[in-house]
Amino acid sequence: MANINVVNLAGKSVGSFELDEIFAAEVNEALLWEAVKHYRASLRQGTAATKNRKAVSGAGKKLWKQKGTGRARVGSIRTPLWRGGGTVHGPQPRSYEYQFPKKKLMGALRSAIASKINDGLLVIVDNFEVAEIKTKAIRTALNTLDAKKTALLVETSQELNEKLYLGSRNLDGVELVLSSEVHPYDLLRYEHAIFSKAAFATLQETLKKNTAKRKHAEKEAA
Repeated sequence: MANINVVNLAGKSVGSFELDEIFAAEVNEALLWEAVKHYRASLRQGTAATKNRKAVSGAGKKLWKQKGTGRARVGSIRTPLWRGGGTVHGPQPRSYEYQFPKKKLMGALRSAIASKINDGLLVIVDNFEVAEIKTKAIRTALNTLDAKKTALLVETSQELNEKLYLGSRNLDGVELVLSSEVHPYDLLRYEHAIFSKAAFATLQETLKKNTAKRKHAEKEAA
């Protein structure tokens, strides 16, 4: 598999990183769509609600006798046929979340990273060390790395430092996530993805193990 350059925050090459062969596979767009759909479904509040005939105000007494008045038959003022009556089969509060297999999530994450690599929008830096806690310093570094629009910064929990967090949190269009929490939706949402070398190595190893387990399971099933 090809190598990718490792640069510092000044944009200078400081080495290379060997990409695993899992990123050479074809990008599965259908799987990416499934992962994004699942992620967005989990964000839905599910608070939409309508009142049925037992929840609207009004007495339940029959308004007039069934026959002999010449008027249409009616049993209650809360009938759905009348203005102000209850709603039939309207939405009720519920959760839109559903289970999404971990293997499919890992496969979508692999495809999202491979897509960024193919488009030349993935950058690996040796580290995110900055001299001081300043938003301007992070913005300057991102501009140097040609990430002038939106960018996703990925770091490991062990390497995450306070200067990076405080310096990037107020930047519009920039988000900082941990390598253990990065989602395909994040990679597709932001134009550029900037990984620290440690974060990418950790994520690549996780994806590699997941791919090996899947191939082993497929071999046993066959």
